[in-house]
Amino acid sequence: QVSLVESGGGLVQAGESLTLSCAASGNIFRNDAMGWYRQAPGKQRELVARLTARGSTIYGDSVKGRFTISMDNAKNTVFLQMNSLNLEDTGVYYCNAVVRLGYHDSPGMYWGQGTQVTVSS
Repeated sequence: QVSLVESGGGLVQAGESLTLSCAASGNIFRNDAMGWYRQAPGKQRELVARLTARGSTIYGDSVKGRFTISMDNAKNTVFLQMNSLNLEDTGVYYCNAVVRLGYHDSPGMYWGQGTQVTVSS
């Protein structure tokens, strides 16, 4: 099995920065992609940023230019640098990983338990 452990959430003021990290552990043969999603109260979970092992990135429209995703492939760890945070960035941030457990295995998707990010005015 694969476990994702997130860290770095917290309470910040608008305009400040925060960095999230997520480490994947387990019997991972290959990490195909890692990313972050978030869910605000009363809203659906949405993509924040995603990074493939080949280096392709995608960002949600609301975070483009403010957030940066990066990954340490050797450690199966993904980071999310969040700058210029605003009130709409408040929510639970979930780490996501698409990994293969063996050479012939199909990729599986795994989720972390989430970390709260609260931005205050």
